[in-house]
Amino acid sequence: MTSRQVDVLVVGAGPAGLTTAARLARTGVRVEVLEREQSPGGVPRHCAHRGFGSWPHALTGPVHARLLAESAVRAGADVRTGVTALDWAGPRTLTTVGPRGAETLAARAVVLATGARERPRAARLVPGTRPAGVYTTGELQQAVHLHGQHIGTRAVIVGAEDVSHAAADTVRAAGAEVAALLTELPRAPAGRIRTLDARLGHGTPVLTGTTVTELLGRGRLTGVRVRHRDGRTATLRCDTAVFTGDFVPDHELARRGALTLDPATRGPAVDGSLRTSRPGVFAVGSVLHAVESAATAAREGAHTATAVRDWFTDGTTADPTDPTHRTHPTHPYWPAGVPLVVGPPLLRVAPNRVTPADRLPYLLRTAVPLTRPVLYVTQDGRLLHRERFHLTTAVPHRPLTLTARWTHRVDPGGGPVHVTVA
Repeated sequence: MTSRQVDVLVVGAGPAGLTTAARLARTGVRVEVLEREQSPGGVPRHCAHRGFGSWPHALTGPVHARLLAESAVRAGADVRTGVTALDWAGPRTLTTVGPRGAETLAARAVVLATGARERPRAARLVPGTRPAGVYTTGELQQAVHLHGQHIGTRAVIVGAEDVSHAAADTVRAAGAEVAALLTELPRAPAGRIRTLDARLGHGTPVLTGTTVTELLGRGRLTGVRVRHRDGRTATLRCDTAVFTGDFVPDHELARRGALTLDPATRGPAVDGSLRTSRPGVFAVGSVLHAVESAATAAREGAHTATAVRDWFTDGTTADPTDPTHRTHPTHPYWPAGVPLVVGPPLLRVAPNRVTPADRLPYLLRTAVPLTRPVLYVTQDGRLLHRERFHLTTAVPHRPLTLTARWTHRVDPGGGPVHVTVA
């Protein structure tokens, strides 16, 4: 096993990791990016639809992924594919395996940009047989757009959010029919225009309040049994089922490193500089909040690059357990901050630790639709901020953004900061 030293080690070559690497490499920092897939770019690599990049020059996913990778390489980052980070060998040292064999890589800073994944059928505890023809969105898109595989002739899409409609478009692009999109929610979580386009433009039913209770077929899927909210059951004939949404952070490396995980997001707990509980280890992108847009991931990547440079210059690169360790007065390490928690019907918030110096906006998710919500931010009974969303209806599966203009009012020695809905 060989050992090497770099300035920054980025794990994951999606939009967040590549943007972080490009920003840092342009300043002369030695950056190495590790990607376990054979091509960099993350999820956009197999998203053939447009909508990536900046309006009005929206790009397809593969083009966007290629441009991000080229930008990082041009900036001087070493983007390595087919390399898996296995475990930690020190506070900022990872053991890896790839085409060069086993290596131990030490860095002054580590950035976890490992992304998220959809939970497959088995993790959702859907009973039935184990026939061929069952996919997640990522598996479907890779089969169709990367490998040109035949997927079947008639598909049921489990889910009705934006990613579900993208899966339906992939099914149609493969020449198959979409029998229905279905969701357990009482109303379709995707935008009204997209739902109407499915129903009227494509003639595809969007079934709400509907649950998959069993997969049917031996050898090949022949149908799915569903139950409607009124108790009625039915069998939808199909030879393909696509389970969409229900993303979870790809947090295995964070967990093996004993980083503090946020119980709501299930990803690493971070402050407004995206610092984790381990000094010099940062986390960015969908590993923090499964899952937001590629644009959000890229913005966080740029923010993380600034935070890493601050880590290098603020005198905080030492281990805080060392008695000689000193914390920069305006950039305290985040255990000096306080937890940021949400109350029902809000599900989660990221970042989820707060210090007075934080400036990154907060992303929240709600369990139920909220029309023109009013958010209250309090600490120990003291109102820090009140924000009304006049023209916004917050819906599940879409982010609600809370400004960070109130963080200077936080008492670092006080109790948790709470975000609630009026």
